[in-house]
Amino acid sequence: MPQIISVNTENNDFQRFEVLKNNRNKRHKYKEFFVEGVRNINEAISNSWDIRAYLYSPQKPLSTWGKDILARSTAKIHYELQAPLMEKISDKEDTSELIAVVSMPEDDFSRIPINEQMLTVVFDRPSNRGNLGSIIRSCDALGCQGLIMTGHAVDLYDPETIRATMGSFFNVPTIRISSPSDVKNWADSVRKTYPDLQIVGTSATGSEEIYYCDFSKPTILLVGNETQGLSHFYKEMCDRMINIPMFGSASSFNVACATSIMLYEVSRQRQLGY
Repeated sequence: MPQIISVNTENNDFQRFEVLKNNRNKRHKYKEFFVEGVRNINEAISNSWDIRAYLYSPQKPLSTWGKDILARSTAKIHYELQAPLMEKISDKEDTSELIAVVSMPEDDFSRIPINEQMLTVVFDRPSNRGNLGSIIRSCDALGCQGLIMTGHAVDLYDPETIRATMGSFFNVPTIRISSPSDVKNWADSVRKTYPDLQIVGTSATGSEEIYYCDFSKPTILLVGNETQGLSHFYKEMCDRMINIPMFGSASSFNVACATSIMLYEVSRQRQLGY
């Protein structure tokens, strides 16, 4: 049975909730993050993420869904917050009935699936939480098995990032790796098992249109920073550089849009058996 703790003031427990929600450094120190929303919590549970605690207010009647979540909870602690405190900590216009505190998994390459149909996205220095969340969502929708983000970047565990994924965050293994050279070493090790692995870079100035690239092979797709594109290091890693043909006056796609188009082309080719 979970321990039930009442939170009636902005005490140490409440202050900890606030820093988990708002402070990137503290999130990573505690290795915990906030999850709001029915879909996000459901996906966290169905994918067996480690939920350490639930927050709710005894003054707000719980739905059947909320009661069922708490009845089946494996969390060690249930925090009962006074309604004004729950309203303050929630990011929802209509205060969430439940908030989960979830444990961060390790950033380890072993979380990224490797197989003959491998498709992994590497996102170089993402600078926008909405873009990162949208790309994770597209990865989930279009059969990408994992995402690696590298370099100085927005926080993967920011509540805005997680909200933007619409639950896909918990379905797509996503890891943070500081050094691109570590990614190269990992890709080299994958090639020992799958010699036909291809590393495909994406750029508005890529030399080859996307539809000429054979995506039936195991593929690592490199996506660049929103402003600066792919780093020189990553461009040197690529076996080929592709572009998405454009026919209007726009000079480039938004990075989330471009990544979705590329993932769709991979899915299209593989579904049709190209």
